[in-house]
Amino acid sequence: MATQQLIECVPNFSEGRDLSIIKQITDEIESVEGVKLLDVDPGQATNRTVVTFVGEPKPVLQAAYLAIKKASELIDMSQHSGEHPRMGATDVCPLIPISGVTMDEVVKYAHELGEMVGTDLDIPFYMYESAATSPSRRNLATVRAGEYEGLAQKLQDPKWKPDYGPTKYNAKAGATAIGARDFLVAYNVNLNTTSVKRANSVAFDIREKGRVKREGNPITGKILNDKKGNPKRTIGTCKGVKAIGWFIDEYGVAQISMNITDINKTSLHKAFEECRKSANKRGLRVTGSELVGLVPKKVLLEAGKYFLEQQDRSTGVSESELIHIAIKSMGLDELGKFDPQQKVIEYQLENAASRPLVHKNLIEFADETASDSPAPGGGSISAYVGALGISLSGMVANLSAGKRGWENQIAYFSDEAEKAQSLKNHLLRLVDEDTNAFNMIIDAI
Repeated sequence: MATQQLIECVPNFSEGRDLSIIKQITDEIESVEGVKLLDVDPGQATNRTVVTFVGEPKPVLQAAYLAIKKASELIDMSQHSGEHPRMGATDVCPLIPISGVTMDEVVKYAHELGEMVGTDLDIPFYMYESAATSPSRRNLATVRAGEYEGLAQKLQDPKWKPDYGPTKYNAKAGATAIGARDFLVAYNVNLNTTSVKRANSVAFDIREKGRVKREGNPITGKILNDKKGNPKRTIGTCKGVKAIGWFIDEYGVAQISMNITDINKTSLHKAFEECRKSANKRGLRVTGSELVGLVPKKVLLEAGKYFLEQQDRSTGVSESELIHIAIKSMGLDELGKFDPQQKVIEYQLENAASRPLVHKNLIEFADETASDSPAPGGGSISAYVGALGISLSGMVANLSAGKRGWENQIAYFSDEAEKAQSLKNHLLRLVDEDTNAFNMIIDAI
């Protein structure tokens, strides 16, 4: 059986204050059958809303088209102001492969979307990242250079002819960048300062491109160039990370605002820790952090394990405990409630109706088993009893990992506890899978 193709779309709209406008745009997205709206994240200070939705390619393209069209009707860029760089009512509209689809296929879908909107809407469109039509347009920061205020002049330069749509300046809608990229984590780290200058110092320490080298004074000194005349740079500590410092009036703090473009090279917790180290060296303190949009579950699970290891504790605990540790360790709830059910992609896509048994309490499960229904039967009950049995094994491993005098065995017992958690989760899935399989047989008879 072919795997369902799923792509994610994360358009950023240049409106974060008027919720009625945001609602009209997201209503367009939700009007398309087969698309699931996962997250709507407006920002007052940035005057920008990050929207996340997912589905099969064709419905996603249709929803993106409708959203871009509606944004161009409702948002007037000539009246826009905000902390975040931007050049259009729909500033960026990236497509991201989630499952059953390759990046090459997503690039084709991005260009299909570009052609759709470029043909029908009076807006210039540029393709970026993997969908870029030339290496010089791959980097979003380069494409967006000059922002909205410099767009009219930019469109007069033949080198910046749009990939789709007219070369004519659209004062109301601006321009839009459409891309195909891997999963990106938008992440902000909070500092106990209001100084953008100091926040930028931390950002330059950690972002991949680092800072330019200077002669003498690191801020005002003469820039040192290489033989080709390009500025020499001191590389930052986090690969695949773009970062700037800014002040958010809404919260009254400065932040390091990051895009983590490759979570395999730089994890969320590494970005947090590198900010913390840099801040401490400068007499600052990291007070918490903020996730914009959604993240894959593994991002928080890996963070939870990292911080437990720092405490010399077993990492073989439940998924919910790992995520709780990650939230508290990185202060993800400092600026507002952090609900994993709303911020984790897998939880958003999970259909509770497909796992009705494991969501029952113990009494309800026993009552269902004792009813006149033939399912759940022996298979489901055996799976649940097995889950309880392996949970006891995990308990012993976790207790042993914390036993005084066995400190040198923590890694061993932690590993065994992780195995127990994995088996427990697998057996819990089988509780419903056995009953679902039985019901399909009955339906087929």
